[in-house]
Amino acid sequence: MSERTLTSERIGQFFVETDGGRDRLEYTEYGTGDAWVVLLPGLLIPRRMHDNLARTLASAGAHVVTLDFLGHGRSDQPDDPMAYSVTQFAEQVVALLDHLGAAQAIIGGTSLGANVSLEVAVIAPDRVKGLLVEMPVLDNALEVAIVSFAPMLLAARIFPIGISAMRFITSRVPRGIVPWWVGIGLDTVEHRPGALAAYVHGLFFGRVAPPAAERRRIQAPALVVGHPRDPLHPASDAEMLASELPNATFEKATSMLEWRRSPERLDLLATKFVLDCWRPTRRPRRAAN
Repeated sequence: MSERTLTSERIGQFFVETDGGRDRLEYTEYGTGDAWVVLLPGLLIPRRMHDNLARTLASAGAHVVTLDFLGHGRSDQPDDPMAYSVTQFAEQVVALLDHLGAAQAIIGGTSLGANVSLEVAVIAPDRVKGLLVEMPVLDNALEVAIVSFAPMLLAARIFPIGISAMRFITSRVPRGIVPWWVGIGLDTVEHRPGALAAYVHGLFFGRVAPPAAERRRIQAPALVVGHPRDPLHPASDAEMLASELPNATFEKATSMLEWRRSPERLDLLATKFVLDCWRPTRRPRRAAN
């Protein structure tokens, strides 16, 4: 992999109003400038899952922000199910853009983050410069998603002591002594049972993604990445999405782990997509009189 240009990194926070009060969200900025990119994490995963991609894009000249939604990472974890939904998360992204003073950004994410990116494009299309979508969870993943969500909700509601015990153990593992992805996994399961139950309840009974009719109206350019042999994020969902979006390109990863273990090819495609989206549009020359 080519050597990266060093870029600045800054941690910030902002607040959003919810039914339960005022909640804090945390984010990290990489680089500077007006070529904004917002990267969003997967289900319960902290924002640092996108550290490497954020640094790669920032070294190419983008101004990248990674965000912890409510219930994720170092952001607040309220116990109110009404605080959690794909639409709420999308509104948090718009609030982040307002906080940063960013008129537009490329919005991208993985799994849940991919669905939230689509929701941002529906509720605030004028704020979206492009979409960088990896393994969305759409129509073909419905049954597997239900089977995956239900045990989490039951465990948090019926056996909260088990969730608390797991949190007690994982919180005491120093992240600096374990591999990077192991640390992210530990952060993912480190949730209070009340907040976890509220989170899963809100997502389980809320809107998971914009319906097909709304997806077809999204005009922003998009790069859609799908994975083979992934039941929760079937490549058929990613291919279907790419066919629905008027200005989308589909790219199939070689495996579920390609962007984690050998990211060079997909990093290059993502970087080219970001730079193309932000390249100034040339104005046609005026004809000579």
